[in-house]
Amino acid sequence: MTKYLLNKISKGRELSDDAVRTKVCTLAGFLGIVCNLLLFLLKIVVGMSMKSIAIISDAFNNLSDTGSSVVTIIGAKLSRKKPDKEHPFGHGRYEYISALIVSFIIILVGFELFKSSVNKVLNPAMINLSPWPLAILCISVPVKFWMYRYNRAMGKAVNSGVVLAAARDNLNDVVATSAVILASLIGNLINFAPLDGVVGTAVSLLIMYSGFGISMDTIGLLLGTTPDAGITEKIRGIISSAAGIVGVHDLIVHDYGPGRVLASVHAEVPDDCDIVEVHEKIDALEHRINDELGIHIVIHMDPISLNCEYTENIKLQVQQIVKKIDVRMNIHDFRMVDGINNINLIFDVEVPAEYAEVDNLKEIIDNELKKIDSRFNAVINIDIIYT
Repeated sequence: MTKYLLNKISKGRELSDDAVRTKVCTLAGFLGIVCNLLLFLLKIVVGMSMKSIAIISDAFNNLSDTGSSVVTIIGAKLSRKKPDKEHPFGHGRYEYISALIVSFIIILVGFELFKSSVNKVLNPAMINLSPWPLAILCISVPVKFWMYRYNRAMGKAVNSGVVLAAARDNLNDVVATSAVILASLIGNLINFAPLDGVVGTAVSLLIMYSGFGISMDTIGLLLGTTPDAGITEKIRGIISSAAGIVGVHDLIVHDYGPGRVLASVHAEVPDDCDIVEVHEKIDALEHRINDELGIHIVIHMDPISLNCEYTENIKLQVQQIVKKIDVRMNIHDFRMVDGINNINLIFDVEVPAEYAEVDNLKEIIDNELKKIDSRFNAVINIDIIYT
C-alpha cells in the first residue's frame, strides 16, 4: 500500500523533488494524526475505566505522537521555502529542527508519565480487566506496527529524518502497548498491586529513551556529522574515473537539509597537462555529480609533478613517516624547493578529526625527516579529514 501511495504522489517524478517530498511528509503526518487520535481516545476510555496508569500512560504517548505528526507537517512545509537573502542555502534544516521538537515532545510526555507511574507504585491499587478493553488494546498493536512500516518506508524513500523519527517512535509504541497488555493479563492472575505502576514506569522510561535517541541523532545533523561513506566513495569514484585525474583529497560535504548538499574537493592533475582541457573535464565532472547525486560540488585543481624520480622518492619516504605515526594519515600537494644547505619539503597532511597530537605533529614529522637528511625542512599544512 505504501508503494502505491508513493507512486500516486510522485506521478512519475523523482521522490527527491521538493514538491514530492513535501507531499509524502504531509501524508505521513496526516495519517499519524488520524491514527494516533483514534488510539488515544480508545485507550484513554479503557485506561479510565480500568483505572490503569500504564494504559493511561500509553494513551498520552499516542497523544504526543499526534503533536509530533503536526510538527512533521509544519516542518515539511517550512523546509520547502526557497532560499532568500538571509538563508542562501535554503531552509532544509527546518526538517531537522522539526525532528528535534518531536524528540522534546516525546521526552516531556515520558517524564510526566514517569512521575504519575512512580506515584502509582508508591500508592498501588488493583486494576480490573474485562475482555472488551483488552480487545481494544490488542487491536492497537497491529495498527502501530503498520504505522511503523509506512513511516519507515516513506522516510527512507524521501530521506526524511522527521518521518524516520516517527517510525522509531511507532516501533517503541508496539513494545510499550504489548508490555501494558501483558501486565494487565498478569495483574489479573496474581495479587501484586504495584505491577501497574511498575509497567507504567517502564513504558515512560522507554518513551524518554526513544525521545533522547532521536534528539541526539538530530542534534548531530544540526551540528554537522561525518557524511555518508557511500556518498563520499561515489564522489571520489566519479572524479577518479576521469582521464587525467591522478588523485583526490580534501573532500568536504556540507548538509543544509535533504536535497541541499554542497561539497568541495581537490583533484590532482599533472603539472604539464593542458590546463584548458583539464578545466573542461572538471566542469563536466561537477555537472555529472550534480546530475547523478544531487550534490552541488566545486572541484579545485592541484597540479603535481609526476616526472621527477628524485621528488617521488622523497615523497614516498615522507608518506611512510606519516603512515607510521597514524595509518589513517595521508600527504598531498607535495613540492620540493631544493638548495645547498636547506631543502624545503612543502606538503599537506590529512589528519583524522579525533587525532590528539595535532599541536606536536609538525615537530614530530620534521624531526623524522632530519634523520634522513639534516638539510630537510618540513613546511606542513594540517588538513582535518572531514569524510
